[in-house]
Amino acid sequence: MASCAVDGGCASDYIAIAISAVCFILLLSRLILPFAIHKIPLPKRSSFWIPVIQIFASFNLLLSIVMSVNFLKFEKRHWWQSCYAWAVWIEAPLGFGLLLSCRISQAFQLYYIFVKRCLPPIRSYIFLPLILLPWIAGAALMHIKKPLNYRCHMGTQWIIPVVSLHAIYVAILVGFTGAVRHIEFRFDELRDLWQGILVSASSIGVWVAAYILNEIHDDISWLQVVSRFALLVTASILVLSFFSISSSQPLLSQISLRKREPLAFETMGQALGIPNSGLLLPREPAPVIDPNEPLDKLLMNKRFRQSFMSFADSCLAGESVHFYEEVHELGKIPVDDPVRRIYMARHIIDKYITAGATMEVNISHRSRQAILTTSNLAQPNLFNDALNELIQLMKMNLANDYWSSTYFMKFKDEASLRSHELQQMTSWNSPTPRLSSVRGVDDPFHQEQEP
Repeated sequence: MASCAVDGGCASDYIAIAISAVCFILLLSRLILPFAIHKIPLPKRSSFWIPVIQIFASFNLLLSIVMSVNFLKFEKRHWWQSCYAWAVWIEAPLGFGLLLSCRISQAFQLYYIFVKRCLPPIRSYIFLPLILLPWIAGAALMHIKKPLNYRCHMGTQWIIPVVSLHAIYVAILVGFTGAVRHIEFRFDELRDLWQGILVSASSIGVWVAAYILNEIHDDISWLQVVSRFALLVTASILVLSFFSISSSQPLLSQISLRKREPLAFETMGQALGIPNSGLLLPREPAPVIDPNEPLDKLLMNKRFRQSFMSFADSCLAGESVHFYEEVHELGKIPVDDPVRRIYMARHIIDKYITAGATMEVNISHRSRQAILTTSNLAQPNLFNDALNELIQLMKMNLANDYWSSTYFMKFKDEASLRSHELQQMTSWNSPTPRLSSVRGVDDPFHQEQEP
């Protein structure tokens, strides 16, 4: 026991490494499976790179603990095996610090969008390095002062500031999460967030206790073995639970792999998978499309909008119509449901308004800045100016060509066909005199028969 407590290689060490490897494999599966199995498209911007950075930080944290706390029996002969490389730089700024900073960055966005109802004043790619600076400064100070011994343990005077830095970041994360406790998110997101916070905080508490015992009591063999086992196992649980915490939008793995909600059907035919033939349910009459009517009025019709969107896509200019479609859907959300409106508005901004967005629309700088600097993402008229500009753009660049295109011809033919089917259905459903084939006294309806 005394030998492996100093040099590494105890049975409990290998068990802890095995548990850590299993947790990291589960962590990778939560990131990869939704894309590999359910063919979910890759998210853009911070929705993608922040989870990837979390995986990177988790791997750094686990590997640095293994390399710096003598889990494996090897001699430190090279510079990259140095205690300051693993216990100071990789474990702190690039491990635990980066992991906490990613979660705080997401909670920061969550707070501003759903509580302040505006876009965060600092983008994630700027906020994340800023909040990581104290960890980098602390690592640089320790590298200059050289407080570690040959077993990568520091003196008692360094334990308090190091543990305090860990506790401050946990408190910041809990503080941002507590600030949005009154918001009700889809998929019970806030409940999942708090569950993850509680599990993570408990893991951090055990981890810090094991860290302090391992650093201070390096003369007690059994305590060294037990503390470093708890150190690696709780860190493995921590990184897995941290990645499972949902943020402003639930993680793709939580959405795609959870049990689907039961569908609600309006008719028995829909529940049985029987297509609607039009005989049982009334159809709305096909609208008459007049090219002389204003385009904004025509776009209110869903069938026309879909036809016009297909034409715009064929011209590689469909982002304006797609923007109109999503803003139209946003208008259907009740004003007294601000969370859903904010969630949808943020999606539209990320997809169409932000510079470099996947489907960035061509609007004026004034309209773009008015949206990006709004004080209330839930206001009903948020996208009105941008929508008016895009409608004018569509009138000039797309509308005239659409009326002479095959898309409009196809739309007219389909509308004519639907009108014909509606007339037939009306004639079939019109009341007709009932003639009975039963004669005389056998007629249960006692109808008089014509000779």
